[in-house]
Amino acid sequence: MKRLLLAGVTAFFGMLAHAEYPDRPVTIVVPFAAGGPTDKVARDLAEALRKPLGATLIIDNTTGAGGTLGANKVAKAVPDGYTLLLYHIGLSTAPALYRKLPYNTLEDFEYLGLVSEVPMTLIGRPNLPANNWAELRPWLEANKGKINLANAGLGAASHLCGLLFQSSLKIEMLTIPYKGTAPAMNDLLGGQVDLMCDQTTNTSGQIEAGKVKAYAVTTSKRLTTPALKHLPTLDEAGLKGFDVSIWNGLYAPRGTPKAIVDKINAALRMALKDPEFIKREEALGAVVVTDARLSGAGHKKFVEAEINKWGPVIKAAGQYAD
Repeated sequence: MKRLLLAGVTAFFGMLAHAEYPDRPVTIVVPFAAGGPTDKVARDLAEALRKPLGATLIIDNTTGAGGTLGANKVAKAVPDGYTLLLYHIGLSTAPALYRKLPYNTLEDFEYLGLVSEVPMTLIGRPNLPANNWAELRPWLEANKGKINLANAGLGAASHLCGLLFQSSLKIEMLTIPYKGTAPAMNDLLGGQVDLMCDQTTNTSGQIEAGKVKAYAVTTSKRLTTPALKHLPTLDEAGLKGFDVSIWNGLYAPRGTPKAIVDKINAALRMALKDPEFIKREEALGAVVVTDARLSGAGHKKFVEAEINKWGPVIKAAGQYAD
């Protein structure tokens, strides 16, 4: 019955897809608070999409449950192209982090394209004895069981990076979750915790000012920004295959007519070539996506790979959200 109902709804909106779309404002749901990195990307994207899509875009910050409330809001929305979702890497980690999700990540959304990726850096307290990765690795081995690893909360980018870091090193650390990046960073600066792995948007300023020690970047290639270009990748430092970035993607509810999906994807491709948008994302330390993940199929294939990548890491750590 449910499938028949969905098919009927899809057919109905398919007939409407031939009408002029969009003829009213489009809402982008951001499942996090205003002012954060994901919200900033969404607002930049909304501005860049305005001309190619031919519509005003409104940001709706629906927060709670690590982003799953906002995602569920879009999954259950009318599939007419007027309610979209801008979500980060959490879309792929939620299936393992949450014992029961109210939506199916791979089945309840139309994948519209990946937008951007933000690299991460491994940093340490200013008085940590190790000054570089060559010194840090033996220090970690010598201090097993005594290392504190801060993060911004369960499911946060810093939490995920920290889990993969421990798993790759095969060294268990005391994970300390905070209520956000700011308090975690404050304790790192004060020397109360040893290490943290977080987005360049949160770490570059502290590294450039010499307030923390920087050891490596988490991407497969070195970064080119002046403050970070001297840092090795964790892959070249010996953690083979280590590649973590915080990506952002755009989604619509399942059943959104193909004509509308195609129009949004075409507008997205144009928006991501906007020089002003690229400039704004580079200022955040983000890299605008230009590869096959811009297609719906490529985007979905990538997210499926991310689910398979993070699921075992999260389950092995036994760290779940209610």
